[in-house]
Amino acid sequence: MRRLKKDLGQHILLSKGVLKKLVEFLEVSGDDRVVEIGGGTGNLTREILKTDVREVFTIEIDPSMVEELKKIEDRRLKVIEADATTFDLCSLGQDLKLIGNLPYNVASLIVENTVRYRRCVSLALFMVQKEVALRITGKSEPGWITLFVNTFYRTEYVMSLPPKFFFPRPRVESGVVRLVRREGYPDIETDRFKTFLTKFFSRRKRKLKNLFPEDSLKEAGLDPDLRPHQLSYDEILKLYNVLER
Repeated sequence: MRRLKKDLGQHILLSKGVLKKLVEFLEVSGDDRVVEIGGGTGNLTREILKTDVREVFTIEIDPSMVEELKKIEDRRLKVIEADATTFDLCSLGQDLKLIGNLPYNVASLIVENTVRYRRCVSLALFMVQKEVALRITGKSEPGWITLFVNTFYRTEYVMSLPPKFFFPRPRVESGVVRLVRREGYPDIETDRFKTFLTKFFSRRKRKLKNLFPEDSLKEAGLDPDLRPHQLSYDEILKLYNVLER
């Protein structure tokens, strides 16, 4: 195995049983285009290619890993050397299925980029730090990423994975999340929505009247003495829409 780079947060998934399970959760059919985020040593790549998938794109930022991936002989595989945190996913087609063991240090950025290109990504299956997985799926205290993702995707916590399944062993557990794009999701500008949510959740202890104009709160039907953590997802979304108008 090639030497892994700590600065890229590389942890290779070794369990063949888990690799197979991940591909099953992706529900690959013969018409699918699958995008793998972080191909690494190709363990998951090879498992995906065992299906009748139409085409597989693997996005890898490490040049040495790219060279290893290019050694996999399968005409359906396209290896792309790029940064998945900013890559234009729509350049690869429509109705894409994403999968990946995401580096802990950039996992949130990759999930954010997935949401940015939601019109082209119908399903995503990501392995991330368990704490992040729980937050994305709303199974722990919500943060900006909870509402950000769940506005556009239905989220599901699939399973947990202990450190022993990886090399090198991480210091924390991993969790697998499944994102399925919602039909009729709201037409919202991604970056403005994220800016609103990060501001909103960073001041959750303050009263709404100290954060937003009272006339906007009144239009949204919200008690100005409430605090951000007391609002439901629907109320937060309604407030955002009022503020945008």
